[in-house]
Amino acid sequence: MNLKEFAFVEKFGTYLVELFHLLALFAIGATVVWSASYEFLDMVDRGHATLTDILLLFLYLEIGAMIGVYFKTSRLPVRFLIYIAITALTRVLTIDVKQITGEMVLSISTAILILALAVFLLRFGCKESEDDHSP
Repeated sequence: MNLKEFAFVEKFGTYLVELFHLLALFAIGATVVWSASYEFLDMVDRGHATLTDILLLFLYLEIGAMIGVYFKTSRLPVRFLIYIAITALTRVLTIDVKQITGEMVLSISTAILILALAVFLLRFGCKESEDDHSP
């Protein structure tokens, strides 16, 4: 294979990877919108929303925002993953608070604190442009 053929194959491979990347982002984004819409319509049908439902919508919002930032910058914002983890753990506390032991509440609360400290360190310890794209 000569240099021109190799360059063509390399460009074509890059194009396929980018195409897959865009299609996958659109598919994931559409799935998030679809799922959030389904949950919202379920709340409308019930005539009320619980705290658990609201936290679930926040999870969808964070995932959607993460996809948007990734789509625009091709960088995965680590802080968004931490926000999602904090929201998910908060949701576990609100849903299962009567079924979990005191030790589990303390463990989950400690995990939330550690994650919040990690966000603090990432937000103020990094001087990267990622901070301009997230709350």
